[in-house]
Amino acid sequence: MASQYYQEMQESFKNNNKSREFPAHTAKVHSVAWSCDGRRLASGSFDKTASVFVLEKDRLVKENNYRGHGDSVDQLCWHPTNPDLFVTASGDKTIRIWDVRTTKCIATVNTKGENINICWSPDGQTIAVGNKDDVVTFIDAKTHRSRAEEQFKFEVNEISWNNDNDMFFLTNGNGCINILSYPELKPIQSINAHPSNCICIKFDPTGKYFATGSADALVSLWDVEELVCVRCFSRLDWPVRTLSFSHDGKMLASASEDHFIDIAEVETGEKLWEVQCDSPTFTVAWHPKRPLLAYACDDKEGKYDNNREAGTVKLFGLPNDS
Repeated sequence: MASQYYQEMQESFKNNNKSREFPAHTAKVHSVAWSCDGRRLASGSFDKTASVFVLEKDRLVKENNYRGHGDSVDQLCWHPTNPDLFVTASGDKTIRIWDVRTTKCIATVNTKGENINICWSPDGQTIAVGNKDDVVTFIDAKTHRSRAEEQFKFEVNEISWNNDNDMFFLTNGNGCINILSYPELKPIQSINAHPSNCICIKFDPTGKYFATGSADALVSLWDVEELVCVRCFSRLDWPVRTLSFSHDGKMLASASEDHFIDIAEVETGEKLWEVQCDSPTFTVAWHPKRPLLAYACDDKEGKYDNNREAGTVKLFGLPNDS
């Protein structure tokens, strides 16, 4: 028997399953993220810039393009409670903090390597950045100085604090989830989560679960308290690159090189919807208040010129008649 939530969301998506694309960059988009209030969407691209859009009713209106990085912007995230600040991680060995009110870079922090992963602690005080040499640097968000630096002996993929801010999680190349105490950074546990490379990790907004995506094409859902796997989602055929929980924690979007984004009901694992794509998806992000999903794919410009990347940001969940 399908849950009431399932039926409600099915009905909702039947009337709101339109996707719309918005030009954002001159090359592929690696990362999209919403500000905490849901008013803005930021995107980071291979073209070395970040773009910020304002969400107006059913469309994204480009507000600004942020230049300064000397290499690809691989990941970005917003301050957890301040909707005006976001931070970008780049291959140019820096991270940059930007303020949308002044549209300026308020800090450039030099790091030791080419940065690929970044996250902001739930209390807003610390930014963690991971580089290609498997070093994670913890940066004080106010003074912009490094607080700690950890070199790991394994391939570090995505990094995240838990919602309580007292544990730090890393997914690694051996299929494990490593958990450290925070701020002490002492190893608490290593969970063998997947038989192959564990790629991405996300915590649900309610703090009940976290999910990991792996090269084995599985998404596993974990109970935060018990640290046990509750269920697996197995509808994708390719390595899972990106995950996002909806604002109520009841839906989980996952994407890969498959030409669709899977939207699952968290409590049952059932498929709620799939968003059709023409190419692999790099990044997905649910809006913090509404069932709107931002995403970006490896799209090419036009049908004939296959070399130019489109650099668009997409929005799913818009009314069919919009």
